[in-house]
Amino acid sequence: MRAIQLSETGGPEVLTLVAMPTPTPGAGQALVRHTAIGVNYIDTYHRKGMYPIPLPFVPGCEAAGVVEALGEGVTEVAVGQRVAYYNTQPGAYAEYAAVPADKLIILPDHISDQQAAAVLLQGMTAHYLAFTVYPIRPGDTVLVHAGAGGVGLLLTQLARRRGARVITTVSTPDKAELSCANGADEVIIYSQTDFAEAVKTLTGGQGVHAVYDGVGKDTFEGSLNCLRLLGMMASYGSASGQVPPVALTELMRRGSLVLTRPSLGHFIATRSALLERARAIFNWVATGELNVLIQPTYALADAAQAHRDLEGRGTTGKLILVP
Repeated sequence: MRAIQLSETGGPEVLTLVAMPTPTPGAGQALVRHTAIGVNYIDTYHRKGMYPIPLPFVPGCEAAGVVEALGEGVTEVAVGQRVAYYNTQPGAYAEYAAVPADKLIILPDHISDQQAAAVLLQGMTAHYLAFTVYPIRPGDTVLVHAGAGGVGLLLTQLARRRGARVITTVSTPDKAELSCANGADEVIIYSQTDFAEAVKTLTGGQGVHAVYDGVGKDTFEGSLNCLRLLGMMASYGSASGQVPPVALTELMRRGSLVLTRPSLGHFIATRSALLERARAIFNWVATGELNVLIQPTYALADAAQAHRDLEGRGTTGKLILVP
């Protein structure tokens, strides 16, 4: 099979197309022939070595496709079924992958493979942020950074669904229009305006109940400044770099704030939790209650360009590789 492999960490240029043996599923695994592969920021962290993985390895943690073969003891899926998965162990940037069967979600007929690969990881991320980390209540005001990105667009829609007033940040006027079209009440173009000052103005000096920040270092200090008394910040990503250490007394001084660094894997650690979140997202997509924006697709061989585009912050919505 063809796959993208890394033999060293670094920039997008280390993503190399290679030929390698098609895997054989072991006990508890299913062989999935990929039809659509999701590109996510965590893939760039793996590529850079921010989250070290033994070399060489095939990156990617999200894909959709068809079950081709089963290992011993698999009961969750059958050969020929369309499935999607998010797996904390990389290996998705390939034509095939042997995946733990308990990570596979059988796709309903009304969800396409590309929709599934586009919405699973980012949709479940938005779900646990809005429903569990800070369970949004009607009347809350929340700030969503990168409002035109994959998670940002979905999180904005879910926050509105929960009854919140949603403020987002974006980098360009075009992205501001997109964010508004997906439910943002107010959009701040952070390249033109100090977003923390703008948030204070929009909230009459009070600040927001919660900040959802997947950007990291560049927005961290400003995000804390956006919170009201007893507010919560969920720092769920590090697109601009890792956040420096924070003194706990600083959170007290700013108003007994709550700061958390959550990770999706902990919120889908059981199969029942995985299926609950995935099915909720798929149902909303199917009924049109959740809009999924997919960028023009990339060939598997063009994975390096997909990473350049993602890190260049010029994209909106979800990037997909097609084998």
